Amino acid sequence: MTELLLAAAGGLAREVMAAVRDGSRYDILGLVDDDPALIGTVLDGAHILGRLEDVRDYPSVHLVVCAGKGTVRADIVRRLGGLGVAQTRYATIIHPSVTVPEGCLVGQGSILLANVVMTAAVQIGSHVVAMPQVTFTHGDVVEDFATFAAGATLGGSVTVARAAYLGMNCSIRQNVRIGAQATVGMGAAVVADVPDGQTWVGVPARQIPPPPRQTPPPEEIAEQAREGQR
Repeated sequence: MTELLLAAAGGLAREVMAAVRDGSRYDILGLVDDDPALIGTVLDGAHILGRLEDVRDYPSVHLVVCAGKGTVRADIVRRLGGLGVAQTRYATIIHPSVTVPEGCLVGQGSILLANVVMTAAVQIGSHVVAMPQVTFTHGDVVEDFATFAAGATLGGSVTVARAAYLGMNCSIRQNVRIGAQATVGMGAAVVADVPDGQTWVGVPARQIPPPPRQTPPPEEIAEQAREGQR
């Protein structure tokens, strides 16, 4: 079997290890994590072998990035690239219960957990995470580093942009676009495009506006003015 090293020792790593152990393709070598308190400990039977930079000690081992947040996965992949890790070294983890139909694509480093469903012509990018029972239907396009919590459901021809997050049991109407680094709340029903970076919740989903910008107290404004004159 092919040896596998997991980057980031958290809840998603536990999910991935369980999925890998249900199959037969990979043998878990261990994990790496930049939290010094974790090094030398054991997570669900797998040893945390060192820091992220220690992947250089395992030049032929396949990797999967298990950070739960898409932007953090992107940063780890960037850092690993600086250490010489090529995209071809990333393992794609697909639970044995998941079928990838002809005409559907799943990118390098992505993680599809139990009972994820793809119907027809679904395109999933690299380092995407889909928790159990996520549904992708005809013509959906998912860009790199997107994250889907359990039970998220996409109608046909939905686009989910880079590093977006879709909460548990949310539903996305057909032909809708979820913007880059946008967040869809748990149980939301999205019937219109969600712009980049926004957070939408509710049924039907609406934007949560950012908190109002607070005016600094007068003494702080005066101090800033004095600093600007020095």
